[in-house]
Amino acid sequence: MNINNSQFLSNIYNNPNIINNNINPHSNLSEKSFADILNKNENVDDIYGEVKFSKHALTRLEERDIIPTRNQMERLNEGAHKANLKGITDSLVIVDELAFIVNIPNKTVVTAMDKNESEEHVFTNIDGAVIA
Repeated sequence: MNINNSQFLSNIYNNPNIINNNINPHSNLSEKSFADILNKNENVDDIYGEVKFSKHALTRLEERDIIPTRNQMERLNEGAHKANLKGITDSLVIVDELAFIVNIPNKTVVTAMDKNESEEHVFTNIDGAVIA
């Protein structure tokens, strides 16, 4: 079965037939949007809450073929929570080789990139950084 990019992105987290982010070709895929999946992470439960992704961030993730794992999403949420505790407003949260710019008061990822996109290693308009 051929799976197009949007089907892959839409089902990466909630399909029990996906093991280590590899799709089982015999699986039945559900119809959830990429935004729905990224904005829902059932494993993170803290007072700060979960980050959501702006339309711009979702577009960047899809354009750059960035698919964060569940573990990376948990660490992103933990990093945003730590930034909140320190009073940071706009934070760079680094998770493995991924960089997320998060508006902490709104709990919103405003953009995301991988190591290839952040070649210059210069981030502006932030007031703190967390390595998660």
